[in-house]
Amino acid sequence: MSSLPTHYEYEVSAQAGHGQLATRNDVLAASASPALVNPCPDGIGAEALSIAVIGPNEKQRVSAVSALAGCAGNQVREFPAYPSGLDDVPRLLEQHYDVIFIDMDSDPEFALELVESVCADGSATVMAYSETLDRDMLIRCMRAGAREFLTPPFEREVMAEALVRAAARRPVTKNTKKAAGQLLAFMGAKGGAGVTTLATNFAVALAQESNQRTLLIDLDLPLGDAALNLGIVPEFSVVDALQADIRLDATFLSQLLIQHTSRLSVLAAPGRFVQFEAGSEAIDRLLNVARQEFDNVVVDLGARFDFSGSMLSKEATTIFLVTQAGIPELRNSNRLIAQFFSNGGPKLEIVLNRYESQAMGITEAHITKALTRPAQWKIPNDYPAVRKMQVNATPLALSNSPIARLIRQMAHAAAGKTGAAGKPQAQVKKKGFSLFK
Repeated sequence: MSSLPTHYEYEVSAQAGHGQLATRNDVLAASASPALVNPCPDGIGAEALSIAVIGPNEKQRVSAVSALAGCAGNQVREFPAYPSGLDDVPRLLEQHYDVIFIDMDSDPEFALELVESVCADGSATVMAYSETLDRDMLIRCMRAGAREFLTPPFEREVMAEALVRAAARRPVTKNTKKAAGQLLAFMGAKGGAGVTTLATNFAVALAQESNQRTLLIDLDLPLGDAALNLGIVPEFSVVDALQADIRLDATFLSQLLIQHTSRLSVLAAPGRFVQFEAGSEAIDRLLNVARQEFDNVVVDLGARFDFSGSMLSKEATTIFLVTQAGIPELRNSNRLIAQFFSNGGPKLEIVLNRYESQAMGITEAHITKALTRPAQWKIPNDYPAVRKMQVNATPLALSNSPIARLIRQMAHAAAGKTGAAGKPQAQVKKKGFSLFK
């Protein structure tokens, strides 16, 4: 097991030991320590915050409070025991604490429930602390909604930095709302149509062609392999985001992503088989958060057909239907088009993958008739280039093959829809693909 840093970017404060649980009155009427106004000698500190430290273990609780005392202006209240039950959490939150430190050692399971209950309200930043840096506990705290994970000894500088981040998360009134990024989804008419190959390379090309923030989300669950195609090994996955959808926000999402060298951000599928059924509400929450942070969100749906109840059916900028010139693929494509695209909805662009003119005796006229419309994109069959990509984990979009040139044209067209780099589409075309030469 790889070693973990002593401070994790999701905040949580926990303490060691197993103490007695307090009664309701013990917790809610616990004596408050005076405001800690001792200045930081070197100026390290955060905006004044109201802080609650909940820790049955006195030694660790005092250590946490002592570290907080090194930062000026914060009001800290100590609770020597956990609440007697989760029903007490609303009364705790009525005190409007900005930060709540929670001891994870004295009763780990109850502490996790407490973290989740406090985070569900969303009004306070939760920090966990633990004497033992256990990877499983760290991940469970993160999923429960904790923002920081601290371990003793509590260094004043680390504590101050955590409080600065907590202050930045406090709700503020925003006069303007950022326009949501465009949503571009790839779905296959049949398994093995090449959806992931096209989606990953399109996303790489779009990140560079548009010079905008671009995110690839692999929703081809449970066995998506976008990360494998890109040669990256993520620590977290899309399942982590979907399981924590209630408390998912921009900060949480950013910690789940991995960056590719092309400047593309990736939220990968799990690296192991996970039995997980994602609901449309969780997917919508993920896409909403992603579109507020990224100019372009590319989604690999694999052969996931049932998206009629999700945001994709209403707000997708474009859905690319990836198919091939074979009888089963054309039949499935006809069914999907009739089901999802016959009465309006998101813009549909058909991508004929591994295309060979009149292969298997199927003419272009037959293909157009089966699809009820012409295909916008015809990707040539180049098995050696695709095989090389899979072996070397180097995106096709960065090469100079016929497939790469067509994928870059697709990305160029998508970038032109939003005026990428502030230029109209005609101007961008004249410039060519200098970034890839």
